[in-house]
Amino acid sequence: MSIVRLLLLGMAFLPQVAPAQNLAGPSQVVDGDSLSVAGLSVRLFGIDAPEGKQTCERGGAVWACGEESASQLRGLVGSARVECRGKGSDDYGRLLAICWAQGVELNKWMVDQGWATAFRTYSDDYTADELRARAAGRGLWTSNFVLPEDYRRSHEQNARQPQSFVTPRPRNRAAAGSPPGSCSIKGNRNRKGQWIYHLPGMPYYDATRPEEIFCTEAEAQAAGYRRAIVK
Repeated sequence: MSIVRLLLLGMAFLPQVAPAQNLAGPSQVVDGDSLSVAGLSVRLFGIDAPEGKQTCERGGAVWACGEESASQLRGLVGSARVECRGKGSDDYGRLLAICWAQGVELNKWMVDQGWATAFRTYSDDYTADELRARAAGRGLWTSNFVLPEDYRRSHEQNARQPQSFVTPRPRNRAAAGSPPGSCSIKGNRNRKGQWIYHLPGMPYYDATRPEEIFCTEAEAQAAGYRRAIVK
């Protein structure tokens, strides 16, 4: 057998890696983090918006935050051509992508305006945008709401227990700049949507990226945080 044939035979057994798929064309918004582009289903990478039928609570009243999130994305896209850069696919076969319309990145805009959260289970790319939206009280952050991921999980499991709401937290002044002196208590939201704080010396203190910094535990608790549970 010739060397060329041996090389070709060997290449046939190499794993085939599909290139990242890019799309461009007309689109149709499905909900706040997914749409159809050029006839293919696309899930906006790194963000998580309320489900279409999901509701939130604001001022004691329930409002259709899922529908509003989709409406905001629909209004941004309009009839413009959408361009997407693929980053793989999800469990439902949808293209995970970062998309643009009219020169605006859809993923970033939705989180920055408060109509979606950073999907931290898979990426921290839009965490800073979420923090800005939360601090400014934009979009979903004007209300109490269940994280979309938890909402889906509860419905998939047919859970009958009351859902816990994510409540907007006021930004602490110490978080605006470098921690002064003894202000070293780190506050952040964990992947379960819980607001917790870490003291120096705790197991995950060094690995925690703070969203807020507090000088005392009383300040952290007054802002709605609880002390991290050390096991």
